[in-house]
Amino acid sequence: MCGIWALFGCDKSFDVQCSNIMKVAHRGPDAFRFGNVDGFTKCWFGFHRLAIVDQLYGMQPLRLQKFPHLWLCYNGEIYNHKRVKKDFKFDFQTEVDGEIIIHLYQMCGIEQMTRMLDGVFAFILLDTANRKVFLGRDTYGVRPMFKLHTDDGVLAVCSEAKGLINISHSMSTTPRITPFPPGHYEVFDIKEDQKVKFVERSRFHSCKDEPLHTIYDGLTKLPTDFELETVKSNIRILLENAVRKRLMAHRRIGCLLSGGLDSSLVAALLLKLSREDNLKYPVQTFAIGTEDSPDACAARKVAAHIGSEHHEVLFTPEDGIKAIEEVIFSLETYDITTVRASIAMYLVSKYIKEKTDSVVIFSGEGSDELTQGYIYFHKAPSPKEAAEDSERLLNELYMFDVLRADRTTAAHGLELRVPFLDHRFTAYYLSLPEELRVPKNGIEKHLLREAFNDAALLPQEILWRRKEAFSDGVCSDKRSWYSVLQEHIESQVTDDQLEKAAERFPFNEPKTKEGYFYRQVFEKFYPGRAEWLTHYWMPKWVNATDPSARTLPIYKQENGTPNDGVEAGGIHLNHFTT
Repeated sequence: MCGIWALFGCDKSFDVQCSNIMKVAHRGPDAFRFGNVDGFTKCWFGFHRLAIVDQLYGMQPLRLQKFPHLWLCYNGEIYNHKRVKKDFKFDFQTEVDGEIIIHLYQMCGIEQMTRMLDGVFAFILLDTANRKVFLGRDTYGVRPMFKLHTDDGVLAVCSEAKGLINISHSMSTTPRITPFPPGHYEVFDIKEDQKVKFVERSRFHSCKDEPLHTIYDGLTKLPTDFELETVKSNIRILLENAVRKRLMAHRRIGCLLSGGLDSSLVAALLLKLSREDNLKYPVQTFAIGTEDSPDACAARKVAAHIGSEHHEVLFTPEDGIKAIEEVIFSLETYDITTVRASIAMYLVSKYIKEKTDSVVIFSGEGSDELTQGYIYFHKAPSPKEAAEDSERLLNELYMFDVLRADRTTAAHGLELRVPFLDHRFTAYYLSLPEELRVPKNGIEKHLLREAFNDAALLPQEILWRRKEAFSDGVCSDKRSWYSVLQEHIESQVTDDQLEKAAERFPFNEPKTKEGYFYRQVFEKFYPGRAEWLTHYWMPKWVNATDPSARTLPIYKQENGTPNDGVEAGGIHLNHFTT
């Protein structure tokens, strides 16, 4: 995880622009570099590094003696770089996984190169010999990237939008800043005056396509029939492989653990593989909640079962409310459910940064979208419509859960890894018959649970624990987190303000005081940039007025909280302090 920034075609002196790159310094606390390109005085790169792989030679822009005309600035991890390097006999100059981008581009061009990358990435590649700039982003947008392109040929690119909002330009109107579309690459020409002209945008991968890089992932060919036992075996093999390839790191690995199915499966597989790989340190797991949080209780049970070094971070409603503004600043969004869930994730990430040496953090994002885990999928009119909505959610992850997970961890210099969004795993799961993927017997994600039912990775009560949204499970059953927030905000927004919301905020008009409050805070930091969020996240098919699952009629609240069944020994219990 790093912060990347580039500026092309700008006539302003760099000292006017350089403060912009410091807006993403949190993404790379280990080293910093900026400078212009040899022979291209209007081309600049900036880079904040978080050193995960090849701590000695990993600074960027990355250049190779063999290809001095190529300049690469990227954020991400390419998991198949060693296999591809071996198969094509590439002569590497560093141990950096991203070096494979340069070799593949030189060998086969931009389209084939992007299709062969197994990983998460956002890159800026400059080819001075051919006067081209290439931008690319992974299938689900796990690594973020924004761009600004003016009418007069200035192109600016950054990991986060905050690094672009103060770019100097000569346009009479404010240029748009847009999130770069996941699964695409773009090509730009550099003209003689070093201004930049857009050439084309192309999709190199979509979530249902079997990736081209499948032949380089080291797995043998899997059976292709849809017999239930075959499917369950393939799911186990592919998810375990997704976790295994993400062990690539020279820094300590940890895992967020909410006690729900997704993070618990990731944590259990991570502990299993870390023992097989003889990691030299115990894997730390991290849970957060109030003292009577059902998530914290469930996470404690999982940690005891898998044998992790568990840290339980306790926070109060006041801690969460105090963090709202800095969370929205980090997120660059005002989506209601995203803000709610981000507060706890931001606080636990802050704890990890300040109290431990874990830097590479595994998490369970992507599973709900892929495996139809949201409660509202019980109301899907048909398996076909459920499958279509699953794909929609996956394509929109970069605006919601993936955005939350990246920004809350990156704000504290941590690197996120999400095995459920592995390209080969998602493509396989989406290839399964629609009827197999829907909720069954009143239980969402039934197929995923059934696949691991006999694996002995988790206690049965965790494996079959009902979906509890992260922003709900961090607080007690008696008083949900959304209720805490709404009670606080009630006095912050007047009835009159809400009635006139459409006048002040005509795009994505907030319908509640909570939505109005978040929008106010967002506009304070990013005025006029509401289009970064195209729509609010809301459940389908249930006439919902609030994104919380606990507000839905189909949600059956459990009585009480899970009995943790374990002693506190071996668990680090920490009250959060700001």
